Amino acid sequence: MNPYQNLLAHNEAFYWGLEMLRIDLSGKLAFTTASSKGIGFGVARVLARAGADVIILSRNEENLKRAKEKIKSESNVEVHYIVADLTKMEDLERTIKELKDIGDPDIFFFSTGGPKPGYFMEMSMEDWEGAVKLLLYPAVYLTKALVPGMERKGFGRIVYSTSVAIKEPIPNIALSNVVRIAMAGLVRTLAKELGPKGITVNGIMPGIIRTDRVIQLAQDRAKREGKSVEEALKEYAKPIPLGRLGEPEEIGYLVAFLASELGSYINGAMIPVDGGRLNSVF
Repeated sequence: MNPYQNLLAHNEAFYWGLEMLRIDLSGKLAFTTASSKGIGFGVARVLARAGADVIILSRNEENLKRAKEKIKSESNVEVHYIVADLTKMEDLERTIKELKDIGDPDIFFFSTGGPKPGYFMEMSMEDWEGAVKLLLYPAVYLTKALVPGMERKGFGRIVYSTSVAIKEPIPNIALSNVVRIAMAGLVRTLAKELGPKGITVNGIMPGIIRTDRVIQLAQDRAKREGKSVEEALKEYAKPIPLGRLGEPEEIGYLVAFLASELGSYINGAMIPVDGGRLNSVF
């Protein structure tokens, strides 16, 4: 059985496991950002398979339409989409207006693409400002807008996607290493403030997941080191005990658990999903 067949078998086992564990998100509305492709799309697919209606968001409408069709072909749920660039204030404001027309999300999964790769001394101050506008500001803005609806229901699940880089900095992504750490502070702060209101807040630290972002980093590394992109991807997999890159749906499996009643006592956690790559104890 090749690695792809192994993954398919793993996926089927997971969906069977959903039934056994009774992860049923029917009646819930999930909002996922950066979700026409990559991790956000993988999360939206899994949440829909668990029965949640989903709202997906991306800057590219054509990608969103394809993502919506794919999810609808797999799950009998409502799928809405919002076209927005979350680094633009006018798009953030419009996103909240469109969400109000759809309904108050019960589940909020925040993900975003990463800032440009590079080393610290290569980054301009404009690059640092851009990283904050991409990684942190939209998460804060959207959370502030969504929490009141969750408070009214007495239920909410907020999950932020960060990176294992906040535990162990990764070479050549200085902006991400630094700015994403703020998300851990946001998780711990909100877990304490919102927990009494029935809202849990957690963070996921993906390792090396097969996304367009990882391909971009591999291309940059390949150029620097004079090797092929495929060779660079194999280099990324070498330090992972499981011997492979992760798949976006594998982040979704954890989000579905955290969003369900089975995950109701997990609050304020920063959870790595990295195939065992992290070396740190804490």
